[in-house]
Amino acid sequence: MGHDHDHSHGLTATGKHRKRLIAVLAITLAVVGIQVVGALLSGSLALLADAGHMLSDAAGVSIALLAAWIATRPANDARTYGYQRAEVLAALANALILIVIAVVIFIEAIRRIGSTPEVQTDIMLWAAILGAAANLVSLLILQGAQKESLNVRGAYLEVLGDLLGSFAVIVAAIIIMVTGFQAADTIASVLIALMILPRAWSLLRDVVDVLLEATPKGVDVQMIREHILSVDGVVDVHDIHIWTITSGVPVFSAHIVVNDAVLNAHGADEVLDKLGTCLGSHFDTEHCTFQLEPASHSDHETHQHA
Repeated sequence: MGHDHDHSHGLTATGKHRKRLIAVLAITLAVVGIQVVGALLSGSLALLADAGHMLSDAAGVSIALLAAWIATRPANDARTYGYQRAEVLAALANALILIVIAVVIFIEAIRRIGSTPEVQTDIMLWAAILGAAANLVSLLILQGAQKESLNVRGAYLEVLGDLLGSFAVIVAAIIIMVTGFQAADTIASVLIALMILPRAWSLLRDVVDVLLEATPKGVDVQMIREHILSVDGVVDVHDIHIWTITSGVPVFSAHIVVNDAVLNAHGADEVLDKLGTCLGSHFDTEHCTFQLEPASHSDHETHQHA
């Protein structure tokens, strides 16, 4: 017997913050153009690396927006959850783009060792300052939404990395201006590449957890089991499964063993309502499916999960 308290499939977590992502995309693309021109005029690899990183951010945000639109398409018999997991695939692509950008920057930095060209620091410095200011604005735009969506979090982390990258370029420009140490530009580009990789790995790990249908972070399965067993009429629970379709859409299912006397129309409905309320209020899991089983039938059940 199944009981689902929320059959709706509205906007995903990314879809709810679409306007924020569009604003960040516009800011990022504008700064990328300025930094690419600045890098070509100044000869700065660090500035070009920062521009490349920001371009990857723009690509990631574009993918997230496209995925958010795809995810709103309705479910059908072939895809009973619709296209909501498209957002997770977009986050995967975003993480892979970050890794590729980091590797390319690192290779170019290695190629420049021993033959560092002269850098025009005035152009380099002003372009980096502009990039830092734009990244700070983008961070403020995304701050309130980054905990709700993998894609928004990915964009937030990328912008944060861009901000740190811009600071690295600023520091490198000042060092070159004061000391004439041209290699500071190459060193800054390597630092930017090294800053990208940990964030890409963190995002990739979260995406893999969703694709492997791991238990969502912060969910205590044992505590859920205890809450279910505290409901009147429930004698056991097994085959508990908790996973995430996409950011902000956790799903729960379980087989609930109840006293035989409970399995009448009124008793079953009361148990299901209590279970749904429990999961929805204590664990922020509104999409719940329960299979009620009489205690006398427990010997016939093959448990697939604890």
